[in-house]
Order: sequence, then structure tokens, then C-alpha cells
Amino acid sequence: MPWKHLLLAGLLGCASPARGLDLLEAYDLALFHDPAFQAAIQAHAAGQEERAIGRAGLLPSLSWSYSNSENDSEVRAGEATAERDYRSYASTLTLQQPLLDYEAWARYRQGVAQALLADEQYRAQGQELAVRLLTAYSQALLARERIELSRAQRRAYAERLQLNRRLFDKGEGTRTDILETEARHGLALAEEIEAQDSLDDALRVLQAMLGRSLAIDELAPLAEVFEPLPLQPAAFDSWRELALRNNPLLAAQRHGLSVSEHEVAQRRAGHLPKVSLYASSRKTSSDSESTYNQKYDTNSIGVQISLPLFAGGATSASVRQAARRLEQARHELDAQTAEALNELRRQYDLSRSSQARIRAYQLAVESAGLLTEATRRSVEGGERVNLDVLDAEQQLYGARRDLAEARHGWLLAWLKLRQGAGVLGAEDLQALARYFQPDR
Repeated sequence: MPWKHLLLAGLLGCASPARGLDLLEAYDLALFHDPAFQAAIQAHAAGQEERAIGRAGLLPSLSWSYSNSENDSEVRAGEATAERDYRSYASTLTLQQPLLDYEAWARYRQGVAQALLADEQYRAQGQELAVRLLTAYSQALLARERIELSRAQRRAYAERLQLNRRLFDKGEGTRTDILETEARHGLALAEEIEAQDSLDDALRVLQAMLGRSLAIDELAPLAEVFEPLPLQPAAFDSWRELALRNNPLLAAQRHGLSVSEHEVAQRRAGHLPKVSLYASSRKTSSDSESTYNQKYDTNSIGVQISLPLFAGGATSASVRQAARRLEQARHELDAQTAEALNELRRQYDLSRSSQARIRAYQLAVESAGLLTEATRRSVEGGERVNLDVLDAEQQLYGARRDLAEARHGWLLAWLKLRQGAGVLGAEDLQALARYFQPDR
């Protein structure tokens, strides 16, 4: 079953009629509206025709030709001259079946390899669609969280700024305290503007993928309870084995290598003979001057042999060219394998360390919150200054931002790890969808 239909069947079976647009419903829309994936569907269908095109060279070919013309000729024989005004026609039906044609056989094998390459490219595009969707969906939600954090930070700074001004008016504060707070307030506003730009960009990407307008409030946010899934399998060597066996881009590259191998065989066939069986039925009337006013009805059957002798060196040059391209394909496969395994290792490390990182950021948020409250009380008691409060608040909101980024980063790393291993399927997207709550 094609990757698209496999995922679609799983998604339709588990999607719930929740308010808004959850991750699975968004993917369901992307399957039918994402331009890049729609192009991949057509490319896959076109690639499947390579098998039929290659097979055609091994099957019988039937052709028919017909000509009918008016002729006006002058015939001289010695001193005698004769005028001829006549009609002529020729009708030929020819059937030809290859018996020995190594070039056609190599072309058929090449067509099979090209169809398999199209299969793997399509599978890769299906997995890439899931990753692109989660990336845009997650980036939109992360941008909203950053906006909310910046706004909360600005509100806290605004309250602090009012307090600074009241204390300054009473002669208990300083002008420096006001300037420090105003500077932090301005930075928070700049961060909010930057986050808004990121949100707009992510929504535009999602809208292009889903084929509809979209508001951020329609997306299901991350759940408050967030516990990363353990890695299964746990060892990287197991993931490496999966990638070498199942990664669709590497599989497509291997099929591309087969295409190049069959191209070499096809070029070498230019030195070999071709043998075919043919049968024809030909009817003519006054087909030439020598058959003027004569009709023929001829049926023929026989064997045709074609042996190339010399083509100016073109055949040998094309063989060398195809061999060089084969070596190029081998090196490209090695390079892509190394790149894929490096990316797999990176996503594996991110996925493995995310649980500890998320837990650490959760503790950092709790500690920063307590520190902020303690610092405020210390300022009231004269033990700390205004700048200490601002630093504590900055640390609190920074920890909250880091925690949000770590959560969204783990979702993407986990999905990319399974994509790199070539095992990304419907159940994986369903597993991640549980981390998003429909109602806010």
C-alpha cells in the first residue's frame, strides 16, 4: 500500500472531531493540498511508466504504412516517348518480434530500476511531508508561546517601572532604576515583535500546505504534562542498521546506481548484433516505373540480423561516458550514506538527551520563579537592588522560553530520527498528536 494511503487510513481511523485543527487533521488536509506532495504523486505516477516503456522494447511491434499518389511521367525509349498519367498506391503491414536484443533487455532492466527509484522517492516525500507539517505546526505554537512570554515579561517590567517611578517620586529610588527597567521593557517588546514575525511565517507555510486560511487559535497547543517517549531501540547501532536497510533516500540512490549500471550495459550493446523475426503483408499497384500497371500482393516472413561494424567511435565513447557516470553514482551513494548517518546520529543524540534537558529546564523554571520572588522581597528589605530583580525576571522568562523550545525540539528530533531510519509511519504521527491538547 502506498505511503500516502497507509497514513491516511491510520489518520482517518484515529482523528477525533475536536474543536480547532489538531495535528492529525492538519496532516489529513496536507495530503490533499500540499503542492510539493501533489507534485510527488505525479512524479511517482510518471516514474511507474518507465517499467512499461522498457518492457515495450521486448514485445512485438506492429506497424502499417500506406501511400496513394497521382503520377505524371514521361518515358523515353530510344526515339520513342510515352506520357504516363496514373495512380499508384502501396500498403504494408509489418509485424516484428525481437529475438536477440541485449540493448532492449538492458533498457527493460533500467526501466524496472527507475520505477523502483520512483517508489522510494515517493516514500521519502511522504515522510518529508509529515516532518514539514510538524515543523510548521510546532514553530507556529512555539512562536505563540514566545509572544505570550514576552507579553508577560513586559507586563512585569511595566509594573516594576511604575514602582520605580513611585519610589523615585518619593525620593527612595534612583533614575538608574527607571532606565534599567525601561531598557528591559524595550528588549521584551523587540522579542515579541520578532516572535510575531516567526508566527506569521509559520502560519503562511501551514496555509500553503493545507490549502486554507488559518488562525493560530485553531491549532492545538502542547499539553501541560509532557513526558518524552523512551527511545526504542535504545542503541544507536540498531538505528544505524534500520537506516541502512530502510532509509528511502539511500534506497533511491541504490536504485539510481542500478540505473547507471544498466545504462553501461545498454551502451555496450551498441557493439552487439540484433536478431528479430518479422512478417509483412504488402499490397502495391504501379508502385514504381518498373511495375507500371502491375499489382502485387506479397506476404513475407523471415529473420532479420543487424550487425554494427563501425560508428566513428561514438559507441566506445558512450560506453566510457556511462562508466564514468556509474562511478559518479557510486561516490554520490557513499557521500549520501555518510550524510544520512551523521544526521541520524544528531537526531538520536537530541532525542536521547531531551528527557534530561526538559526535566532540567522544568527545575530551572521552578527555581527561577522562587528566585524572583525572593529577590523582590530582598529589594524591599534593602538587601538587593532593582537590577537584581530585573536579572531574576530575565532568568525566569529565559528558562520558560528554553523549556518551550526543548519540548518542541524533542518532538521534531524524535520524528526526524524515525524519518532518518526510514521507519516513519502513521502510528508515529499519532503518538506525537497526543502531546497536543485540543482545548486551550
